[in-house]
Amino acid sequence: MLGKQSSLGPIDPQLRDLPAQGVISEFQRALAEIKKDPDAVQVWRWVLQQYHPTFLGQCVKAIEWTNSFVTRQLETVMFEGDPEAARKAAAVVEALSDSDVHKSHERHISAETCERIGLKVLRLESDARLQDLTLTVHHCFMHSLMNTPAFKIY
Repeated sequence: MLGKQSSLGPIDPQLRDLPAQGVISEFQRALAEIKKDPDAVQVWRWVLQQYHPTFLGQCVKAIEWTNSFVTRQLETVMFEGDPEAARKAAAVVEALSDSDVHKSHERHISAETCERIGLKVLRLESDARLQDLTLTVHHCFMHSLMNTPAFKIY
């Protein structure tokens, strides 16, 4: 369910406050530049030495796990009973996890875009009572977070 001002974010696992796909992409860029010009290792050394030895592997696993989890949820919840569930889920995951398109973890994906990539979207505005109740809860949470020391509410 999405409201007019609502948005979804991309599938973008973060490790140590870094985007896993960004780390992998940067590493691949470094390899390509070093292969093209071995002297580039002098520049890239300072970037790459910041990652501990298993960090790249953790990034790959985080991406795989996240994409697998989202695929499974789409197949068994949103597309349950649909004979095309696996294909639809794969297409949505591909669209939501494309870091070349989204560029940033903070990227907002509109309801229209969500529908275009194949997600089933129920518009909050289609039910006035539900919209009122949802926005009341949202405003209560926001008031609490902005006016108290709380930083997370479960």
